[in-house]
Amino acid sequence: MRAPFVRVCSVLTSVAAILAGFVLLIWAADRFVVGAAALAETMGVPKLLVGLLLVGLGTSAPEMFVAAVASFQGKTGLAMGNAIGSNITNIMLILGATALISPMVIQQSIARREMPVLLGVSLLAVGLCANGVLSRLDGVILMIGLFALLGWLARVTMADPEHAPALAADMDDTPPMPQARAIVWVIVGLVLLPASSQMLVWGAVNVALAIGVSDLVIGLTIVAIGTSLPELAASAVSALKGESEIAIGNVIGSNIFNLLAVLAMPALIAPGLVPADALSRDLPIMLAATVLLFIIVLIRRGGKPMARAEGMLLLAGFIGYEYLLFAHG
Repeated sequence: MRAPFVRVCSVLTSVAAILAGFVLLIWAADRFVVGAAALAETMGVPKLLVGLLLVGLGTSAPEMFVAAVASFQGKTGLAMGNAIGSNITNIMLILGATALISPMVIQQSIARREMPVLLGVSLLAVGLCANGVLSRLDGVILMIGLFALLGWLARVTMADPEHAPALAADMDDTPPMPQARAIVWVIVGLVLLPASSQMLVWGAVNVALAIGVSDLVIGLTIVAIGTSLPELAASAVSALKGESEIAIGNVIGSNIFNLLAVLAMPALIAPGLVPADALSRDLPIMLAATVLLFIIVLIRRGGKPMARAEGMLLLAGFIGYEYLLFAHG
């Protein structure tokens, strides 16, 4: 009797650690990004660069810290699963759910600029992993791509601020804040982000062991969905306000930064083999979801709303993918 009781208590403790880790991680990431941006502005950093800080860190800070902590612990499957799974979740779950709440209007610029960038970055990521190894060189290539993207955002935004890419939509949202308070939030973030990431990774690994699935599957599911909660909440609120077109820009930006910044973490910290299932199942599904989104964007570009039927298709794909993971993962 004692052994099953201890096992149940261990699983419940792990689940509690995951939930607490998610709450702390999301809150700490928000405070850290806001504090860092406000601190940079009080130090005289140009507003455009502050905006890029918001865009770059704010989009993928939770995923980056979780991937970094998991990589330092040798759990590269969890780290890679977080990056890949977040992209699948963003497209299939978040956009699917948002389209059901309120059909999304897709602007012409999304099809012309942002979506080709996401498709190109997705092909780059799949190409780097195709040989079965994620090396430090691959990580360097991804980071070069990240800085190139930020440079492109800066150049395009300076050239035509009124028609800036959707990825830069939040670049002017830095709240005014006294320098002392900004420093406090940066310190709080720097302490809580790795601590909450550690809590989350510990709980996720224990749950994986308890239910007999791999770190990769846990990264693709529980961790990926959890770290995508801010995007889901923001997209749902936007849809309820009748501003659902904001959701697609947020998702595209998040997916680009996930592949360039988050996937770079295991490559730079713990380079090694790409899990076989990620190569044969998850990366192709991520790429297929991205191509499907590209097709929808091309069909609906120019102000045409994304139909609820397309949202249902994406949600059905997400449910099928989750079943595949737990049935065969």
